[in-house]
Amino acid sequence: MEKKPGKEHRIVIVGPESTGKTTLCSELAGHYQTLWMPEYAREYVEKLKRPYTQKDVLHIARKQTEMEEEYAQKTSLLFVDTDLIITKVWLLHIYGSCPGWIDKWLKNAPRMLYLVCKPDLPWEYDPVRENPGLRDYFMEWYCREIESYGFPFKFVSGKGDARTESAIASLEKVINPGFLQ
Repeated sequence: MEKKPGKEHRIVIVGPESTGKTTLCSELAGHYQTLWMPEYAREYVEKLKRPYTQKDVLHIARKQTEMEEEYAQKTSLLFVDTDLIITKVWLLHIYGSCPGWIDKWLKNAPRMLYLVCKPDLPWEYDPVRENPGLRDYFMEWYCREIESYGFPFKFVSGKGDARTESAIASLEKVINPGFLQ
């Protein structure tokens, strides 16, 4: 896809653990013939030979923002697998604080839409997942944070193709048809 101006054409997929965010990003990027940016936290934590620390989470946050800017330079429509909304909530939940630069970054983040994956898929064990019993709790917290920044969001639900179709239906309402041509 040829790069066109408009950083606002970033769609962020968030949601609790084990809700299909990565799969959805990949499928949406394929559907719209564009790029998607993977979640850096997964890659980083999988390589650690020890439990992660607050310093690690802050490193992940910085790297995630750097990667997003790099990807955004390559395409006019970018799907982002998680962003600092999740990092902020994680920092507050685990460590009780979040540095001001994260809030500042989020206030200025170019966002067309957040797609919030509902926890209606079965939990799948994964060594980097931690909270199978808190998925509704985190989904509600993510939504409160998204609303606090004034970003629009839509819920995504369903299994398999129905989940992707749910996301596409929401996107078709916000993406200008002429934009992708």
